Amino acid sequence: MTQSYQPTASHFINGRYVEDSAGEVIEVVYPHTGAVIATLHAATPAIIDAALDSARAAQAGWAALSGSERGRVLRKAADIMRDRNRALSEIETHDTGKPLSETLVADAASGADALEYFGGLAGTLTGEHIPIAGGDFVYTRREALGVCVGIGAWNYPIQIASWKAAPALACGNAMVFKPSEMTPLSALELAEILIEAGAPAGLFNVVQGYGAVGGALVTDPRVNKVSLTGSVPTGRKVYAAAAEGMRHVTMELGGKSPIVVFEDAHLENAVSAAINGNFYSTGQICSNGTRVFVQDAIYDAFVARVAERMDGAVIGDPMDEATTVGPMVSARQREIVAGYIAAGRAEGARLVKGGAVLDGDGFYIEPALFADVTDGMSIAREEIFGPVMSVLRFTDEAEAIARANATEFGLAAGVFTNDLTRGHRVAAAFEAGTCYINAYNLTPVEAPFGGVKASGVGRENSKAAIEHYSQIKTVYVGMNDTEAAF
Repeated sequence: MTQSYQPTASHFINGRYVEDSAGEVIEVVYPHTGAVIATLHAATPAIIDAALDSARAAQAGWAALSGSERGRVLRKAADIMRDRNRALSEIETHDTGKPLSETLVADAASGADALEYFGGLAGTLTGEHIPIAGGDFVYTRREALGVCVGIGAWNYPIQIASWKAAPALACGNAMVFKPSEMTPLSALELAEILIEAGAPAGLFNVVQGYGAVGGALVTDPRVNKVSLTGSVPTGRKVYAAAAEGMRHVTMELGGKSPIVVFEDAHLENAVSAAINGNFYSTGQICSNGTRVFVQDAIYDAFVARVAERMDGAVIGDPMDEATTVGPMVSARQREIVAGYIAAGRAEGARLVKGGAVLDGDGFYIEPALFADVTDGMSIAREEIFGPVMSVLRFTDEAEAIARANATEFGLAAGVFTNDLTRGHRVAAAFEAGTCYINAYNLTPVEAPFGGVKASGVGRENSKAAIEHYSQIKTVYVGMNDTEAAF
């Protein structure tokens, strides 16, 4: 019998659960079985109004607190989240299909890190004093933006909600968060935790819905900032809609990121990074290094070792902690990935291993390894968002850099080499916002994360995120007589 994860109600507004059954039905499906484990309703206009009004009402008083007082709430929320890590991880596994072996370490834990980090940073947010010749001076004030809207993706639901809420709240803003309609459950848990930690009612609200709800939020005049994690097509729409009202935006979008492996690289480390950067979370990570460029001399050895290591993958029940590869998030996403695998074969790539759609319940597909991939193939150009690794051959550094950068995307990039001079040189040449040398896809909260080109604008995490959730007010102080021409 499938366990139910039915929440108290669909939305969390002004410190309590709220339902409006007039909203469109949202079925939450467990990707391991295909069973419905919860039924929610999309936000109606009345729900959206209530969420935005409560956020506006809570924001001014919250911003008036000292940064240390705000930080205390965020740090307490981090402690609560860590205490409940297993329960939150089980919710996340049922919502996304990701193995419990991953969610226990990568989801709520990462969210707690963000709450703790920005909670600690909140008390340090100050302006500066700027002396002017003659005795006048200027000082600056760092002020909240107001009401922020966060729109989440389905691959890391509670992490994304926390990555957006933590800096927003640290800076004195309120937030209305809309999770992906495919993974609506864990953001409600975050809302509960923040209230328990002492956040005022209305400061962090959760509303459910499809694209229309997101559209209503990002165009509402009560909204001052929009932060989206999602696909490039969605990002273009949301960015344009937010621009109509001159709203601040952060866009963390998709990618087709390269990993460049030179012949002097530590082969086992490079293989491990490629496996993590393609198959972790069943390949459903925006920064995945899905174009793996390998230098001629070690190309065959690299492909063979990846294939050999893939034999160690454990595909199965995501609630079994021995499982390392779970199902795709949905039947539709598996269909998309299977289509790309078929296209790769049709276009002449060599399927070395995997790629089969697995029979039975759930949305399972084997991780796929392609060799002899060329730059023009669809699997090398388009974001797949599934466990498909494309390995491409290169000869020299200049060629690798040019080909790595020949994409509209620019989220992440990695280089593996034992020549650290070359490593830094290649990292500097990458057209990507988040780069790695002899590592890949590590996203500590202390480091900025985000992309360039079509992969987005702005940065999440680190002190850089403060710039995207606050604004500077300049105050000029005259200490001398004022003169005029007449």
